[in-house]
Amino acid sequence: MTELVIRPLATGEELLFESLPDSGLVGFAAFGDTYSEMAAAGEYRPEWTWVALRDGVVVARAAWWAGPKDDSPLALDWFDFTDAGAAAQLLRTSPLHAQYSLKLPPGWRDIPAVREQAQARIDAAVAAGLSPLVERFRYRWTPDCGVPVRPGRLEFRPEPDDGAVLDVFRRIHQGSLDAHVRRTIAKSGLEAAAQEELDYLRWLPSPREWWRLAYNSAGQLVGLSVPGRHYGDPLIGYIGVVPEHRGHGYAYDLLVEATHKLADEGVDRIVAGTDQTNVPMAAHFARAGYPIAQERIDLI
Repeated sequence: MTELVIRPLATGEELLFESLPDSGLVGFAAFGDTYSEMAAAGEYRPEWTWVALRDGVVVARAAWWAGPKDDSPLALDWFDFTDAGAAAQLLRTSPLHAQYSLKLPPGWRDIPAVREQAQARIDAAVAAGLSPLVERFRYRWTPDCGVPVRPGRLEFRPEPDDGAVLDVFRRIHQGSLDAHVRRTIAKSGLEAAAQEELDYLRWLPSPREWWRLAYNSAGQLVGLSVPGRHYGDPLIGYIGVVPEHRGHGYAYDLLVEATHKLADEGVDRIVAGTDQTNVPMAAHFARAGYPIAQERIDLI
């Protein structure tokens, strides 16, 4: 068999990356995105885009993403192939490492062709050393969904002190249902998980002034609500309730408040996500009128 050549993309080779046959059933292509358009918009860098070739023909490809100010990739977005072994070797050969998030249409397991394509990518990623972590719902709210009515149970206040917000994260992360948080706590401890969440919110290119702590009528802290903007979309940056106030549906109040803030900003969409295993939060999104736009499998 002809030797496999694995290398990063050179500037101007976007069409080489896109020469790989793609059914468009899973991943970014399933939602109308193209690598060339996203690269032209600054989403990808040639040195973080890799291909595996035989006789000059692309048999596997991978593209990692990061924000414009980041020094290392944050996510593996594109991972496609006609040769599963070459795909696994590509991931093992590349010096780039980040979470692989496989985007899938809702109800993907009920569509045999989609299920087959998804499983092939999961198997190749696992062969390369990644492990499935969690399946997630991704929501997309638009003004047509309607702005939910505020329950009126909580008072929302700005908190400019990052130290105070970090302490809130320490409390919220105790007993968290979020798989990424639980993994970080198990690997590095509660403090690292709290700092990671704060760092993410500070990384978002949206105003720090939008963050709100929520209090009940007795003046007790209930949780944190953060509307925000990613580099691509307005989003629900964070929703969390402290342990002593769980079980009263307050996460819904926090979600509604964040939705109102973004709606008041005139956004035409809001994206959000939660683990499929976080049944209470998924129910809050449904109640607030957020339709499921995608499913996603995260492998680390």
